[in-house]
Amino acid sequence: MRIRGRLDHKSSVTAPAPVFLTRETELHWLALRMTPGLGTRTAVQLIETFKTPEAVFRASRSELEAAGVSSGLAQSIASGCAFDDAVTQQQKLAETGAVVVPLTDSRYPPRLKEIFDPPPLLFARGRAEFMGELVLGIVGTRRPTPYGIAAAVRLAKDLARAGLAIVSGMARGIDTAAHRAVLEVGLETGAGTIAVFGCGVDEVYPAENRKLAEQIARDGLIVSEFPMSTPPYPQNFPIRNRIIAGMSVGVLVVEGGEYSGSAITAKLAAEQNREVFAVPGNITSKMSWGPNLLIKQGAKLVQEWNDVVVELKAEDRRRLAERCRNRLNLKDSESNNGLQASLGFGVDATGRAILNYLKPDGAVTLDHLVETLPGTSPSEVIAALFELELAGLVRQLPGKSFIKVWVD
Repeated sequence: MRIRGRLDHKSSVTAPAPVFLTRETELHWLALRMTPGLGTRTAVQLIETFKTPEAVFRASRSELEAAGVSSGLAQSIASGCAFDDAVTQQQKLAETGAVVVPLTDSRYPPRLKEIFDPPPLLFARGRAEFMGELVLGIVGTRRPTPYGIAAAVRLAKDLARAGLAIVSGMARGIDTAAHRAVLEVGLETGAGTIAVFGCGVDEVYPAENRKLAEQIARDGLIVSEFPMSTPPYPQNFPIRNRIIAGMSVGVLVVEGGEYSGSAITAKLAAEQNREVFAVPGNITSKMSWGPNLLIKQGAKLVQEWNDVVVELKAEDRRRLAERCRNRLNLKDSESNNGLQASLGFGVDATGRAILNYLKPDGAVTLDHLVETLPGTSPSEVIAALFELELAGLVRQLPGKSFIKVWVD
């Protein structure tokens, strides 16, 4: 469910073709980003008008002014004063192994282009391919309760197993817990985590997360719209929150106050027509005020991972199911008697036994499954059912009953 919100504008930049930046083109993108006084919306408008940053810098003052740029800014662009800074940025990119991803690049997060003011250029360290995944934001307070940490960890792991990449801001508390949880299950799921910085991707804030930042840069992705070596100024963090919301299918708030950063991110998500989710909390806890208020306003109450997945668009759910099938190495075929699944290495004997026993036209309770499968513990059955449900092969019904799912 979406909280009432309205997206006032969509970027008119057309769907991109794959882009392989030369050093010269990269330098021009960086110079555009470093031009004093050039804001996000104006930079995007210039790219829409002139198509490439090289063409922007080749344009005369009169051509720039005709494109809606003030005379002073036109002079700043035409003078090329930003190229010295751009060279420095290019050197820092090379030193840290970071890359730039412009708005016209096929790797640029597709949903981020839809917001009112998409950054014309992203700086990235790590696995840039995660920007093309289905992404869910998990945010919350910097001072969580043990309950909040436990909820964030469990939901982040389960949603990662479901095939969603998890994005957050690597702040203390809930953000850090979500990132670490995804990294713990990353090898088994192929899931990624994305940290959006309010500083340069070569900076670390907070300092105690330095090791976490190194791990995300290796196994996940760090993203920022701020140039290299930009300090973590306080005013940068509300700005970066629109990226967390913008690149996501939705935002899940775990704990936070009424006017916290997580509340700001949820508000941005609503304005961008994203789904808003919230984990309910103890009404006597200040940290529950934010998510409980969001639920009152129409956010989806989340108790388990499936509360998120069922709210996604049908094509997104199919994409997640297909990803889980691929991970489990499943090859499905249909016969007159229904679904016959040939399972590969990814599913253990318990999962195969469950699929052989379940039928699409008759529900079986969890207790009955445990009794029917000799030599298996309840925890093994539950774990196998979880994997099969993620893969879209089993559906849970009320009363802890399960049926086999037909393949579309």
